Amino acid sequence: MKKNLLCLLLGGLTSGALTLSAQTPAAPAAAAPAAPSASWTVTPSIASQYMFRGTRLGGPSFQPTVEYSDGSAFTAGVWGNVPISDKVVGQSDPEFDFYASYKIEAVKDTLTWQPGATLYAYPNAKKANGFYKTTFEPNVALVYTAAGWTLTPKVYYDFVLKGPTLEVSAAYTIPLKEVGTELGFTGTVGTFKWDSFAPDQGADLKNYGNYWLLGVAAPFQINKESKIVLGWAYTKGSDNYLKLGRTPKYVNTAAVGRGVVTVSYAYSF
Repeated sequence: MKKNLLCLLLGGLTSGALTLSAQTPAAPAAAAPAAPSASWTVTPSIASQYMFRGTRLGGPSFQPTVEYSDGSAFTAGVWGNVPISDKVVGQSDPEFDFYASYKIEAVKDTLTWQPGATLYAYPNAKKANGFYKTTFEPNVALVYTAAGWTLTPKVYYDFVLKGPTLEVSAAYTIPLKEVGTELGFTGTVGTFKWDSFAPDQGADLKNYGNYWLLGVAAPFQINKESKIVLGWAYTKGSDNYLKLGRTPKYVNTAAVGRGVVTVSYAYSF
């Protein structure tokens, strides 16, 4: 859910007054830079299936996002998943993720700390069916940018699932000026271990495993406020196991490899 934000830059010159004597006019005074402007971005999307950290949670889905940015450091929004088919009742049917983050610049234009948090909400979930209604996952990322690359190690901890997720992402963009777009490549590897994956199981149900993703996206600008983004990614879960109490571990069959196609329309104002 990375989005372009619109900013307005204002500038001006104040002219110095000429005196009657032959003096050089005073140099124009440069206007102070305008403060970054806040903006909203609304992004309805369609995904060919819903994959989360290498686990398949549903088939074709409508995935809208509404996001606010103060134009500088603070971002907050809500992302949703409404399945079209292959519903996981009580989990992704539907799901709403409320998120926020704040950027703290450590080295200008190079290194940024970004603490954040996500509240995952599943309105139709029932504990009796093994689903939580909400989970809460703070995180912190270190964003390093150099030579066109962005490298982002990130640490999450879910206080309901009781476990961490460690993730590293890399991104690189290739301009395609002749067709008025660019190709944004991303890659992610991660690992997680949760000690309380489901409620009311009689004993703690653990879930742990690894995942990776490779993807590419191309935005097509319609006007200064809106664009269409086409994306494709392949993601896969591996060594993903479930373990209830002292019983032997068993494979999580929802951890699979899948290609995902996304079509998004983003409008900023």
